[in-house]
Order: sequence, then C-alpha cells, then structure tokens
Amino acid sequence: MDRKQDIQKAVETLRAGGIIIYPTDTVWGIGCDATNADAVARIYKMKQRDDSKAMICLVDSDARLQRYVRDVPNVAWDIMDLATKPITLILDGAVNLAPNLIADDGSIAMRITHEEFSRELCYRFQKPIVSTSVNISGMPAARKFGEISDELLQQADYVCWSRRQEKQPHTPSSIIRLTKDGVVEIVRR
Repeated sequence: MDRKQDIQKAVETLRAGGIIIYPTDTVWGIGCDATNADAVARIYKMKQRDDSKAMICLVDSDARLQRYVRDVPNVAWDIMDLATKPITLILDGAVNLAPNLIADDGSIAMRITHEEFSRELCYRFQKPIVSTSVNISGMPAARKFGEISDELLQQADYVCWSRRQEKQPHTPSSIIRLTKDGVVEIVRR
C-alpha cells in the first residue's frame, strides 16, 4: 500500500469515528478525531487511563492550531520557531474540541507536526488528531512499530502501514506549559 492510500484509509477511519495507530513526528500514536468525545473515550479505555489525564493533539499548521486555542500567546510562536525537536505546548483556552479531551483548567496539549506522514494526515483530515503514545498507561511508549502490543493493535480500527519497517527508535516530544499570564513551565524535556 502506498502512502497516499494509507493516509486515505486512515482519514476514512477517523471520519467514521474510529481509532487509528499511526506514525508521528515522535513515537507511534493512537489517534482519533479530537472533536469526537466517543472516540476520545475509547482511547482512554484502550490505554486504561483516567480521563483526567489529558492527551496531546496534532495539527498541521499555525492556522489550524488557532482554531482550537482561543488565544495563542506570542511566546508560543517563538518557542516553536526556535525548537530543534518536536515541542508540545500546553495552552489555555481550548475550544471546539471534545470536552473529555480538555483538561479541567481549560487547557489542551497541542503540537504542530512537521513530519511528512502525520502532517499530511492532519492536513487531509482538516481537524486535530489525538496523538497519545501506543501503550497501556504506565508502560513504556512504543518507540517503533515492533514495540506495539498485539492487544492495542487488535483494538484499533486501522493500523497505518507507512514507516512500520523503521528500525531507529523515536523519542517523545518535549512538553512546555504556557499560561495566559506568561508563565513558562517545562513539563518534559
């Protein structure tokens, strides 16, 4: 299957409210439509994770990010421009997303992906995609396809073919929390 077909199948699955396992700019991810509360609930159940622990969303562009965060602070753009590796930002003022994806304080973790496959997937889907590591909560994240458990592969509605053959392990993103009042906190390096 070529990349274009792989992305098309993943988009169809997302639009139908399904769960995908897909390669990202960091580790492999479990994904769904970030605006679909039922799909988000399925991922929490798959990961055996408390839904008070928010998950990351991937988008393909600055413009898309701004549709889902009320006021992106200016420092966020500077951090993303200067970053040398994928950076996830926890931002206040989440809007237009599944309520069970937004933290109790109204924040959301968002990342603009620049990796070819996940960026095109987000672009074709035209909405944020949940991107949480493929693992049961508390277990190590799958850093390459071969580390994904059969249990999780079987629960997904579609598992992408692209990049499965990669041997090089990937690492999670750095996470930085930015508040409206200018506080910057490094959550994960």
